[in-house]
Amino acid sequence: MEREEKDNQTHFTGFILLGLSASPKFQGFLFPIFLSMYLLGLLGNLLILFLIISNSSLFHTPMYFFLSHLSLADLGFSSTIVPQMLQILVSQTNTISYSGCMTQMCFFVVFCTTDNFLLASMAYDRYVAICRPLHYTTVMSYKHCVVLAAGSWFLSFSQGFLYVFTISKLSFCGSRQIPHFFCDLHPLLQLSCSDTSSAETLLMFEGTATMFGPLILILVSYMFIVWKVLKVPSASGKYKAFSTCSAHLTTVALFYGTLIGTYIRPSSTYSGSKLRVASIFYTVVTPMLNPLIYSLRNSKIHEAMRRLFRLWVWRRRGIGDLRISQNKS
Repeated sequence: MEREEKDNQTHFTGFILLGLSASPKFQGFLFPIFLSMYLLGLLGNLLILFLIISNSSLFHTPMYFFLSHLSLADLGFSSTIVPQMLQILVSQTNTISYSGCMTQMCFFVVFCTTDNFLLASMAYDRYVAICRPLHYTTVMSYKHCVVLAAGSWFLSFSQGFLYVFTISKLSFCGSRQIPHFFCDLHPLLQLSCSDTSSAETLLMFEGTATMFGPLILILVSYMFIVWKVLKVPSASGKYKAFSTCSAHLTTVALFYGTLIGTYIRPSSTYSGSKLRVASIFYTVVTPMLNPLIYSLRNSKIHEAMRRLFRLWVWRRRGIGDLRISQNKS
């Protein structure tokens, strides 16, 4: 989208993304690495999503219901950012239009916030399963899970639109270079020639609430879980209870570990190189690792994979037998 700043006659056409590195050799080295990671994450999340949706018993189990939404959010999360990053690495095209930048920032916020709420919903599910097992089927009914998932997406889109509305009110009349590989909040605020104090206060307050609100729910849920598990007399019982939470805890640590240190601070303390490195973890690494984390030691996911493989083999054998019978006739 083209905008014309009439006050200083600056013709604004978009932004220039500086990417990860200015060195062509370094870019050529990074491209196959990030492409491989993106494809692994894409295939892994698609496989998890397909396995859960195609298996009615899994889809109607709260933990896997939320996992399917988490895989969908991770697909959108990485696909919003990584293709643009790969394009910058492999070509000289590093410009992005104003509307494209706002759209990318909006969906980045939407999928990131959805991850927050879904991780909190999964923690609450583990709390009810371990601490209130007799009420589990009532509290975590399919209807309640749908409400939690729908609420997560609704609140996430509301936050995304709020960010776009706030940033669109700012003027950009100076440098158009964003020291990042996507349109992120901090560099956009630094590029603005408007007074960003009120926008920073609003977005930091709102962003802190939507980030720490789910995180506090996660921490409280696991405090009750640990207290309950420590009362289990047998070591095997404790191990079984903790093993059901290990995958979720690993994902929470990976996701929040980089996210909090990156965004819960004023934009004046922003460091381009540190933000780029941290952003790689939650835009590329975490979406790639989540399918592995949730499937490595998950017997139900393994069983669903085996069923899918057997179904594929049977269909292949059926096609082969059909071809043989046709040739004989």
